[in-house]
Amino acid sequence: MRIGYFLSSEDFGPTELVEQAKLAEDAGFEALWISDHYHPWVDAQGQSPFVWSTIGALSQVCRLPVTTAVTCPTVRIHPAVLAQAAATSAVLHEGRFVLGVGSGEALNEHILGDPWPSAQIRLEMLEEAVEVMRKLWEGDFVNHYGKHYTVENARIYTLPQEPVKVYVSGFGPKAIELAARIGDGFCSVAPAADAVEKFRSGGGGNKPTQAGFKACYAPTEDEGVRIAHERWPNAGVPGELSQVLPSPKHFEQAGSLVTPDMIKESFACGPDPEKQLMMFDQYVKAGYDEIYVANTGPYVREFFELYKTQVIPALRAK
Repeated sequence: MRIGYFLSSEDFGPTELVEQAKLAEDAGFEALWISDHYHPWVDAQGQSPFVWSTIGALSQVCRLPVTTAVTCPTVRIHPAVLAQAAATSAVLHEGRFVLGVGSGEALNEHILGDPWPSAQIRLEMLEEAVEVMRKLWEGDFVNHYGKHYTVENARIYTLPQEPVKVYVSGFGPKAIELAARIGDGFCSVAPAADAVEKFRSGGGGNKPTQAGFKACYAPTEDEGVRIAHERWPNAGVPGELSQVLPSPKHFEQAGSLVTPDMIKESFACGPDPEKQLMMFDQYVKAGYDEIYVANTGPYVREFFELYKTQVIPALRAK
């Protein structure tokens, strides 16, 4: 199992994220996830730095592998442009970069006024976008006239030694089927053994699987729950709402129905290392190869000290 840290672009500015990456490497984490958002989920989170600038900066301060969790390559940014961004990131990170992709949320992708497609159309667009990017990573001039995208006389000159790996996010059966068929790996945020099994039996085989969860270190569990509930009420928003709500204010409205006890179920809150280990255990039992934890709130250095001295040694001992 690879133990990773999840850099939250909704919760922290770019300078803080770069500092957290250094702290993560020093604490013994083995890899990084980083979210790609145009907006935070709710205003209380308060940040949304441009992920590609942050990824470039990360390459200069640590040598941990980096995966976007996840980029939507379909609406807000054309896949030909993202192919160039991912290739440059892979060069800067000397091949230790993975492009995690998904079908996206209206929260981040609707900003140019384009209609927000249905889930099935979004999956079609995602598949074609990955096709376009892989063509461009071959290094030749590309002309592509597809159902959703057009590319003319495009060539990426700055390329890594090996094509960028693409891991595909999936929650519903159709998305997991697509991930198994076209992905170099699979990513999720749910400790769902059935999703891992569907990916593997559907064609994913032994390809890597990644998942992430959230923590909120604080001096007491109650304070951790309070902070997590204030900053991440959207974590309790059910079903497809996370894909269709268009702005942070709508997530705040939906999040008003989420109670602290609901947040407590999905966050590892407080200073107890056992709560962190119990959360990891859920994902290990579900069959994931790589597990990433994000910390929210002001107690950043305390979180890394807990992991360095207690959580990571205990996980490795298992």
